[in-house]
Amino acid sequence: MRDIRRRSILAGALAVPLTAVLPTTAASASTSASRSATTSATRHSAPSAPDAQALRAALAGLPDANATAALVRVGGTDGRWRGSAGVRDLASGRPADPHARFRAGSTTKVVTAAAVLRLVAEGRIDLDAPVQHYLPGLLGGRFRPVTVRHLLNHTSGIPAGDGLGTTFEEVYAHRFDTLSPQRVAASAGAKEPEFCPGRQQHYLNINYTFLGLLIERVTGRSYASEVSRLVLTPAGMRDTYFPGTDPRILGPHNRGYQAVRRADGTTEFLDVTEWNQADRFAAGDMISTTADLERLLTGLFRGRIVPRPYLREVFSVPSHITGASYGAGGLQRFESGGKVYWVKSGGRYGYNSAIAGTRDLSRTVVYSVNSTDAKSEDANPVIVRIITAALK
Repeated sequence: MRDIRRRSILAGALAVPLTAVLPTTAASASTSASRSATTSATRHSAPSAPDAQALRAALAGLPDANATAALVRVGGTDGRWRGSAGVRDLASGRPADPHARFRAGSTTKVVTAAAVLRLVAEGRIDLDAPVQHYLPGLLGGRFRPVTVRHLLNHTSGIPAGDGLGTTFEEVYAHRFDTLSPQRVAASAGAKEPEFCPGRQQHYLNINYTFLGLLIERVTGRSYASEVSRLVLTPAGMRDTYFPGTDPRILGPHNRGYQAVRRADGTTEFLDVTEWNQADRFAAGDMISTTADLERLLTGLFRGRIVPRPYLREVFSVPSHITGASYGAGGLQRFESGGKVYWVKSGGRYGYNSAIAGTRDLSRTVVYSVNSTDAKSEDANPVIVRIITAALK
């Protein structure tokens, strides 16, 4: 019972879950669509190999009230499993593309952190140097020195920057507008610090917005081009890119939807696939695939991306801060069933994704779920089922 509870906690950490109710017409259409769900499995003989039956059950019935599609990869030395379910879009009901691209959200932070640590290894960035040295003028005089390491492990005290709204309705109305990362950073730097750097840990996108600008300043190249050189190419992530102001997802992809409650009590599903994510920048602008995210996880843990002398920073959680769980690699430490997993989840409207793995790579999990309320604070039952099954 205790092990199940631990896995539920980890599932919650891997999800930015949702609560939505499909209208009667969409629910009836989903019955036939779910028959076309595809799963594939390679079950190894090891006792701890992925539970294919449980994983198939976790994806059964999609699309449903919580998700229109799901792509899952379970890997590691204990065995592999691959599965997909749901539809590419609600209108056609075609089976979901298992190789589809999707908005990876905050899993982008792992790529950003790896790029920064590569530049540290090259001698171009000093982890203990203040960001004020690299980006003069962005932080107001009320800020004490904020080091690069403070940004990486979310202990900077820099508050969130301005956005394009606080509700779905507000941001949806501005989904094709451009809010530059420079403006986001400047708005944050003009505010009061949340706390003295290094005293607390508060996960915020703004830390990685500053890191993206730092990468551009020290290299003289765009974030996208430099991160491609430092991380994507070494990891073999050929289907991953950064769209910038382009609202489209290029290449094969499954459509994303947001459930919106109408005044008459029914639910409308708005297509939110096309969305300008420029303000997310180095904190969440990446488009990727489950295969590429698996390559990122395994390549990082094996020392193929960040040189080994600096790899310890990826797994270094500030021990002096009570409750701290994030290291300098953009990953969060979680313990479940006696194993330690390093996790990063992401959520953009229409899309939830996550990567998780043990340090020895005995078990890795990557998923993309087309959630119908991807920014909800409630646990998405589909994601909970996937994680519970994947960690059996």
